[in-house]
Amino acid sequence: MPPEVPAKFYLSDYDFDLPASLIAQSPLARRDDSRLMVVDRSRGTISHRRFAEIGEFLKPHDLLVANNTRVLNARLIGRRILSAMGGELTLGGRVEFLMLSRPDPQGEPTVWEGLFHASGKATPGFKFQIPTPEGKAIVGEVVRGFGGERNRTLRARFDRDPVEAGAGEIPLPPYIERTEQDPRRLADQERYQTVYSDLKQRNSAAAPTAGLHFTPELIASLQAKGIDWAELTLEVGVGTFRPVQTEDIREHEMHQERYEISPETVTQIQKCKQTGNRVIAIGTTTVRTLEGSRLIPGMGATSIYIYPGYSFKVIDGMITNFHLPKSTLLVMVSAFAGYALIHEAYRQAVAEKYRFFSYGDAMLIV
Repeated sequence: MPPEVPAKFYLSDYDFDLPASLIAQSPLARRDDSRLMVVDRSRGTISHRRFAEIGEFLKPHDLLVANNTRVLNARLIGRRILSAMGGELTLGGRVEFLMLSRPDPQGEPTVWEGLFHASGKATPGFKFQIPTPEGKAIVGEVVRGFGGERNRTLRARFDRDPVEAGAGEIPLPPYIERTEQDPRRLADQERYQTVYSDLKQRNSAAAPTAGLHFTPELIASLQAKGIDWAELTLEVGVGTFRPVQTEDIREHEMHQERYEISPETVTQIQKCKQTGNRVIAIGTTTVRTLEGSRLIPGMGATSIYIYPGYSFKVIDGMITNFHLPKSTLLVMVSAFAGYALIHEAYRQAVAEKYRFFSYGDAMLIV
Protein backbone atom coordinates (compact mmCIF):
# COMPACT_ATOMS: atom_id res chain seq x y z
CA MET A 1 0.00 0.00 0.00
CA PRO A 2 1.47 3.41 -0.93
CA PRO A 3 2.39 5.77 1.89
CA GLU A 4 -0.48 7.99 3.02
CA VAL A 5 -0.30 11.74 2.66
CA PRO A 6 -0.86 13.90 5.76
CA ALA A 7 -4.48 14.42 6.76
CA LYS A 8 -6.26 16.94 4.57
CA PHE A 9 -8.43 19.43 6.42
CA TYR A 10 -9.02 22.10 3.78
CA LEU A 11 -12.08 22.24 1.58
CA SER A 12 -10.06 22.93 -1.55
CA ASP A 13 -8.44 19.49 -1.11
CA TYR A 14 -11.83 17.92 -1.84
CA ASP A 15 -12.54 19.78 -5.04
CA PHE A 16 -12.20 18.25 -8.49
CA ASP A 17 -13.30 19.00 -12.05
CA LEU A 18 -16.42 17.06 -12.92
CA PRO A 19 -17.81 17.35 -16.46
CA ALA A 20 -21.57 17.89 -16.41
CA SER A 21 -21.91 15.02 -18.88
CA LEU A 22 -20.92 12.56 -16.11
CA ILE A 23 -23.81 13.52 -13.83
CA ALA A 24 -26.31 10.69 -14.34
CA GLN A 25 -29.75 12.00 -15.30
CA SER A 26 -31.51 8.63 -15.55
CA PRO A 27 -31.04 5.17 -14.05
CA LEU A 28 -29.89 2.28 -16.19
CA ALA A 29 -32.51 -0.14 -17.48
CA ARG A 30 -31.35 -2.72 -14.93
CA ARG A 31 -30.16 -1.65 -11.49
CA ASP A 32 -27.15 -3.98 -11.19
CA ASP A 33 -25.82 -3.16 -14.67
CA SER A 34 -24.10 -0.13 -13.17
CA ARG A 35 -20.32 -0.10 -13.02
CA LEU A 36 -18.47 -0.97 -9.83
CA MET A 37 -15.11 0.42 -8.81
CA VAL A 38 -13.44 -1.79 -6.22
CA VAL A 39 -11.03 0.00 -3.89
CA ASP A 40 -8.85 -2.29 -1.77
CA ARG A 41 -7.39 -0.36 1.16
CA SER A 42 -4.84 -2.96 2.24
CA ARG A 43 -3.40 -3.43 -1.25
CA GLY A 44 -3.89 0.14 -2.40
CA THR A 45 -5.45 -1.13 -5.63
CA ILE A 46 -8.34 0.01 -7.81
CA SER A 47 -10.20 -2.26 -10.23
CA HIS A 48 -13.18 -1.82 -12.53
CA ARG A 49 -16.09 -4.27 -12.69
CA ARG A 50 -19.90 -4.42 -12.85
CA PHE A 51 -22.13 -4.20 -9.81
CA ALA A 52 -23.66 -7.60 -10.57
CA GLU A 53 -20.20 -9.04 -9.85
CA ILE A 54 -19.97 -7.63 -6.32
CA GLY A 55 -20.32 -11.10 -4.82
CA GLU A 56 -16.82 -11.94 -6.05
CA PHE A 57 -15.43 -9.46 -3.54
CA LEU A 58 -17.53 -10.60 -0.58
CA LYS A 59 -16.93 -13.60 1.67
CA PRO A 60 -19.31 -16.02 3.39
CA HIS A 61 -20.53 -14.49 6.68
CA ASP A 62 -19.72 -10.96 5.63
CA LEU A 63 -22.65 -8.88 6.85
CA LEU A 64 -24.25 -6.34 4.53
CA VAL A 65 -26.17 -3.67 6.44
CA ALA A 66 -28.79 -1.67 4.52
CA ASN A 67 -30.82 1.46 5.29
CA ASN A 68 -34.42 0.44 4.57
CA THR A 69 -35.87 3.95 4.67
CA ARG A 70 -38.31 4.93 1.95
CA VAL A 71 -38.37 8.29 0.19
CA LEU A 72 -41.47 10.28 0.98
CA ASN A 73 -43.30 12.10 -1.82
CA ALA A 74 -42.15 15.20 -0.01
CA ARG A 75 -42.03 17.85 -2.74
CA LEU A 76 -45.15 19.98 -2.70
CA ILE A 77 -45.69 22.44 -5.57
CA GLY A 78 -48.54 24.92 -5.59
CA ARG A 79 -49.59 28.57 -5.63
CA ARG A 80 -49.80 31.32 -3.07
CA ILE A 81 -53.30 32.29 -1.88
CA LEU A 82 -53.66 36.05 -2.19
CA SER A 83 -57.26 36.28 -0.99
CA ALA A 84 -60.33 34.16 -0.29
CA MET A 85 -63.46 36.22 -0.86
CA GLY A 86 -66.87 34.59 -0.96
CA GLY A 87 -65.34 31.14 -1.26
CA GLU A 88 -63.36 32.16 -4.35
CA LEU A 89 -59.59 31.99 -4.12
CA THR A 90 -57.26 34.42 -5.83
CA LEU A 91 -53.96 32.69 -6.47
CA GLY A 92 -50.53 34.23 -6.86
CA GLY A 93 -47.04 33.00 -7.64
CA ARG A 94 -45.54 29.54 -7.46
CA VAL A 95 -44.52 28.06 -4.10
CA GLU A 96 -42.54 24.94 -3.31
CA PHE A 97 -42.33 23.19 0.05
CA LEU A 98 -40.04 20.24 0.74
CA MET A 99 -41.37 18.36 3.75
CA LEU A 100 -38.48 17.22 5.93
CA SER A 101 -39.94 16.19 9.28
CA ARG A 102 -42.83 16.48 11.65
CA PRO A 103 -41.87 18.38 14.84
CA ASP A 104 -43.54 15.61 16.82
CA PRO A 105 -43.42 12.29 14.90
CA GLN A 106 -46.23 10.96 17.12
CA GLY A 107 -48.25 14.18 16.98
CA GLU A 108 -50.21 16.09 14.37
CA PRO A 109 -49.70 14.63 10.87
CA THR A 110 -50.73 17.99 9.39
CA VAL A 111 -47.78 19.99 10.77
CA TRP A 112 -44.48 19.77 8.89
CA GLU A 113 -41.12 21.52 8.90
CA GLY A 114 -39.21 21.86 5.67
CA LEU A 115 -37.59 24.03 3.04
CA PHE A 116 -39.81 26.66 1.48
CA HIS A 117 -39.38 28.75 -1.63
CA ALA A 118 -41.76 31.44 -2.83
CA SER A 119 -41.59 34.68 -4.77
CA GLY A 120 -42.39 36.68 -1.65
CA LYS A 121 -41.36 36.64 2.00
CA ALA A 122 -43.19 33.83 3.82
CA THR A 123 -44.03 35.14 7.27
CA PRO A 124 -46.54 33.46 9.63
CA GLY A 125 -49.99 33.68 8.04
CA PHE A 126 -48.68 33.16 4.49
CA LYS A 127 -51.17 30.74 2.87
CA PHE A 128 -50.74 28.52 -0.16
CA GLN A 129 -52.64 25.86 -2.04
CA ILE A 130 -51.36 22.44 -3.20
CA PRO A 131 -53.29 20.37 -5.79
CA THR A 132 -53.96 16.67 -5.18
CA PRO A 133 -54.64 13.78 -7.58
CA GLU A 134 -58.26 13.63 -6.42
CA GLY A 135 -58.80 17.24 -7.47
CA LYS A 136 -59.42 18.61 -3.98
CA ALA A 137 -56.56 20.93 -3.10
CA ILE A 138 -55.08 21.16 0.38
CA VAL A 139 -54.30 24.48 2.02
CA GLY A 140 -51.14 25.20 3.95
CA GLU A 141 -50.29 28.09 6.24
CA VAL A 142 -46.89 29.17 7.50
CA VAL A 143 -46.95 29.12 11.31
CA ARG A 144 -43.29 29.66 12.07
CA GLY A 145 -40.17 30.75 10.21
CA PHE A 146 -36.54 30.05 11.02
CA GLY A 147 -34.85 32.73 8.92
CA GLY A 148 -35.43 35.71 6.68
CA GLU A 149 -34.59 34.28 3.27
CA ARG A 150 -37.10 33.33 0.61
CA ASN A 151 -35.66 29.83 0.38
CA ARG A 152 -35.55 28.76 3.99
CA THR A 153 -36.72 26.41 6.69
CA LEU A 154 -40.15 26.93 8.20
CA ARG A 155 -43.09 25.18 9.81
CA ALA A 156 -46.44 24.87 8.04
CA ARG A 157 -49.84 23.55 9.06
CA PHE A 158 -52.12 21.94 6.46
CA ASP A 159 -55.87 21.41 6.55
CA ARG A 160 -55.24 17.75 5.68
CA ASP A 161 -52.27 15.40 5.93
CA PRO A 162 -50.33 16.00 2.65
CA VAL A 163 -49.03 12.42 2.68
CA GLU A 164 -52.44 10.81 2.96
CA ALA A 165 -53.82 13.23 0.37
CA GLY A 166 -51.12 12.17 -2.13
CA ALA A 167 -50.21 15.79 -2.70
CA GLY A 168 -46.46 15.41 -3.14
CA GLU A 169 -44.02 14.05 -5.66
CA ILE A 170 -40.64 12.37 -5.35
CA PRO A 171 -38.00 14.95 -4.31
CA LEU A 172 -35.21 14.35 -6.79
CA PRO A 173 -31.92 16.14 -6.10
CA PRO A 174 -31.51 19.42 -8.02
CA TYR A 175 -28.74 18.00 -10.22
CA ILE A 176 -31.25 15.58 -11.79
CA GLU A 177 -33.05 17.79 -14.27
CA ARG A 178 -36.73 17.22 -14.98
CA THR A 179 -39.33 19.40 -16.66
CA GLU A 180 -42.98 19.21 -15.63
CA GLN A 181 -43.73 17.17 -18.78
CA ASP A 182 -40.69 14.87 -18.58
CA PRO A 183 -41.91 11.25 -19.03
CA ARG A 184 -39.08 10.02 -16.77
CA ARG A 185 -40.85 11.51 -13.75
CA LEU A 186 -43.20 8.50 -13.60
CA ALA A 187 -40.28 6.03 -13.56
CA ASP A 188 -38.57 8.07 -10.84
CA GLN A 189 -41.34 7.08 -8.42
CA GLU A 190 -40.02 3.51 -8.48
CA ARG A 191 -36.36 3.87 -9.44
CA TYR A 192 -35.54 6.47 -6.77
CA GLN A 193 -36.41 3.84 -4.14
CA THR A 194 -34.38 0.81 -3.09
CA VAL A 195 -36.02 -2.56 -3.73
CA TYR A 196 -35.85 -3.29 0.01
CA SER A 197 -37.33 0.00 1.23
CA ASP A 198 -39.96 -0.45 3.93
CA LEU A 199 -43.37 1.08 3.24
CA LYS A 200 -43.69 1.78 6.97
CA GLN A 201 -40.55 3.94 6.85
CA ARG A 202 -41.70 6.71 4.49
CA ASN A 203 -39.71 9.44 6.20
CA SER A 204 -36.79 10.43 3.98
CA ALA A 205 -36.29 13.43 1.74
CA ALA A 206 -33.62 11.65 -0.29
CA ALA A 207 -32.78 8.06 -1.19
CA PRO A 208 -29.91 6.08 0.33
CA THR A 209 -28.56 5.83 -3.20
CA ALA A 210 -25.86 3.18 -2.73
CA GLY A 211 -28.71 0.73 -2.33
CA LEU A 212 -30.30 1.60 -5.68
CA HIS A 213 -27.99 -0.92 -7.41
CA PHE A 214 -29.41 -3.98 -5.67
CA THR A 215 -32.07 -6.21 -7.24
CA PRO A 216 -34.06 -8.92 -5.44
CA GLU A 217 -32.23 -11.51 -7.54
CA LEU A 218 -28.80 -10.14 -6.60
CA ILE A 219 -29.68 -10.08 -2.89
CA ALA A 220 -30.91 -13.68 -3.10
CA SER A 221 -27.71 -14.81 -4.87
CA LEU A 222 -25.54 -13.15 -2.22
CA GLN A 223 -27.49 -14.79 0.58
CA ALA A 224 -27.21 -18.16 -1.19
CA LYS A 225 -23.44 -17.65 -1.10
CA GLY A 226 -23.59 -17.30 2.68
CA ILE A 227 -23.42 -13.51 2.84
CA ASP A 228 -25.62 -12.17 5.63
CA TRP A 229 -28.08 -9.27 5.48
CA ALA A 230 -29.32 -6.83 8.14
CA GLU A 231 -31.36 -3.65 8.05
CA LEU A 232 -31.74 -0.43 10.00
CA THR A 233 -33.46 2.88 9.32
CA LEU A 234 -32.06 6.39 9.07
CA GLU A 235 -34.28 9.24 7.88
CA VAL A 236 -32.25 10.96 5.17
CA GLY A 237 -32.60 14.74 5.20
CA VAL A 238 -31.36 17.31 2.73
CA GLY A 239 -28.71 18.28 5.27
CA THR A 240 -26.78 15.29 3.94
CA PHE A 241 -26.14 17.36 0.84
CA ARG A 242 -25.67 20.73 2.55
CA PRO A 243 -22.38 22.12 1.21
CA VAL A 244 -19.41 22.67 3.46
CA GLN A 245 -18.92 26.43 3.69
CA THR A 246 -15.86 26.59 5.94
CA GLU A 247 -12.41 26.32 4.40
CA ASP A 248 -11.29 24.24 7.39
CA ILE A 249 -13.58 21.22 7.09
CA ARG A 250 -13.32 20.56 10.83
CA GLU A 251 -15.39 23.69 11.48
CA HIS A 252 -18.42 22.41 9.54
CA GLU A 253 -21.49 21.59 11.66
CA MET A 254 -23.29 18.42 10.67
CA HIS A 255 -27.07 18.11 10.59
CA GLN A 256 -28.99 15.69 12.81
CA GLU A 257 -30.96 12.74 11.49
CA ARG A 258 -33.23 10.28 13.27
CA TYR A 259 -32.52 6.55 13.16
CA GLU A 260 -33.81 3.25 14.46
CA ILE A 261 -31.72 0.14 14.94
CA SER A 262 -33.30 -3.07 16.20
CA PRO A 263 -31.88 -5.42 18.85
CA GLU A 264 -31.78 -8.14 16.17
CA THR A 265 -29.58 -6.02 13.88
CA VAL A 266 -27.28 -5.12 16.79
CA THR A 267 -26.94 -8.82 17.65
CA GLN A 268 -26.10 -9.68 14.04
CA ILE A 269 -23.39 -7.00 13.94
CA GLN A 270 -21.88 -8.00 17.26
CA LYS A 271 -21.78 -11.65 16.23
CA CYS A 272 -20.14 -10.72 12.94
CA LYS A 273 -17.44 -8.71 14.70
CA GLN A 274 -16.85 -11.40 17.34
CA THR A 275 -16.30 -14.07 14.70
CA GLY A 276 -13.80 -11.94 12.76
CA ASN A 277 -16.04 -11.34 9.76
CA ARG A 278 -16.67 -8.03 8.01
CA VAL A 279 -19.47 -5.54 8.48
CA ILE A 280 -20.06 -3.78 5.17
CA ALA A 281 -22.33 -0.75 5.16
CA ILE A 282 -24.51 -0.08 2.14
CA GLY A 283 -24.24 3.69 1.86
CA THR A 284 -23.01 6.62 3.89
CA THR A 285 -26.33 6.86 5.76
CA THR A 286 -25.78 3.36 7.10
CA VAL A 287 -22.23 4.30 8.06
CA ARG A 288 -23.50 7.31 10.02
CA THR A 289 -26.07 5.16 11.83
CA LEU A 290 -23.65 2.39 12.75
CA GLU A 291 -20.87 4.70 13.85
CA GLY A 292 -23.17 7.24 15.51
CA SER A 293 -25.47 4.86 17.40
CA ARG A 294 -22.66 3.12 19.29
CA LEU A 295 -24.73 -0.01 18.55
CA ILE A 296 -27.29 0.89 21.19
CA PRO A 297 -30.62 -0.53 19.96
CA GLY A 298 -33.69 1.65 19.70
CA MET A 299 -34.54 5.07 18.29
CA GLY A 300 -32.15 7.97 18.39
CA ALA A 301 -30.60 10.81 16.43
CA THR A 302 -27.08 11.35 15.21
CA SER A 303 -25.14 14.36 14.03
CA ILE A 304 -21.87 12.47 13.68
CA TYR A 305 -19.43 14.10 11.28
CA ILE A 306 -16.72 11.82 9.94
CA TYR A 307 -13.56 13.39 8.56
CA PRO A 308 -9.88 12.33 8.39
CA GLY A 309 -8.58 11.26 11.76
CA TYR A 310 -11.80 9.50 12.74
CA SER A 311 -11.32 5.95 14.04
CA PHE A 312 -14.00 3.66 12.60
CA LYS A 313 -15.41 1.36 15.27
CA VAL A 314 -18.01 -0.73 13.45
CA ILE A 315 -17.65 -0.92 9.68
CA ASP A 316 -15.01 -2.88 7.76
CA GLY A 317 -16.23 -1.99 4.29
CA MET A 318 -18.53 0.39 2.48
CA ILE A 319 -20.61 0.50 -0.71
CA THR A 320 -21.16 4.03 -1.92
CA ASN A 321 -21.84 6.12 -5.00
CA PHE A 322 -19.59 8.86 -6.40
CA HIS A 323 -20.14 12.12 -4.53
CA LEU A 324 -20.17 15.84 -5.14
CA PRO A 325 -16.96 17.85 -4.91
CA LYS A 326 -16.45 19.55 -1.53
CA SER A 327 -19.11 17.40 0.15
CA THR A 328 -19.16 15.80 3.59
CA LEU A 329 -19.73 12.46 1.84
CA LEU A 330 -16.47 12.75 -0.12
CA VAL A 331 -14.76 13.73 3.13
CA MET A 332 -16.18 10.61 4.81
CA VAL A 333 -14.98 8.14 2.19
CA SER A 334 -11.57 9.83 2.24
CA ALA A 335 -11.45 9.29 5.99
CA PHE A 336 -12.24 5.60 5.50
CA ALA A 337 -10.00 4.71 2.55
CA GLY A 338 -7.34 7.40 2.86
CA TYR A 339 -7.11 10.68 0.99
CA ALA A 340 -4.51 9.58 -1.56
CA LEU A 341 -6.36 6.41 -2.57
CA ILE A 342 -9.73 8.15 -2.92
CA HIS A 343 -8.13 11.05 -4.78
CA GLU A 344 -6.75 8.56 -7.32
CA ALA A 345 -10.06 6.66 -7.45
CA TYR A 346 -11.94 9.82 -8.36
CA ARG A 347 -9.31 10.76 -10.94
CA GLN A 348 -9.82 7.37 -12.57
CA ALA A 349 -13.61 7.65 -12.29
CA VAL A 350 -13.59 10.88 -14.30
CA ALA A 351 -11.07 9.53 -16.82
CA GLU A 352 -13.05 6.29 -17.28
CA LYS A 353 -16.34 8.23 -17.52
CA TYR A 354 -18.09 6.71 -14.54
CA ARG A 355 -21.60 8.05 -13.92
CA PHE A 356 -21.81 10.26 -10.82
CA PHE A 357 -24.29 10.95 -8.01
CA SER A 358 -27.68 9.42 -7.21
CA TYR A 359 -28.39 7.54 -10.46
CA GLY A 360 -24.71 6.90 -11.10
CA ASP A 361 -22.24 4.05 -10.59
CA ALA A 362 -20.93 2.54 -7.37
CA MET A 363 -17.75 2.02 -5.39
CA LEU A 364 -16.97 -0.85 -3.03
CA ILE A 365 -14.28 -0.03 -0.44
CA VAL A 366 -12.86 -3.02 1.45
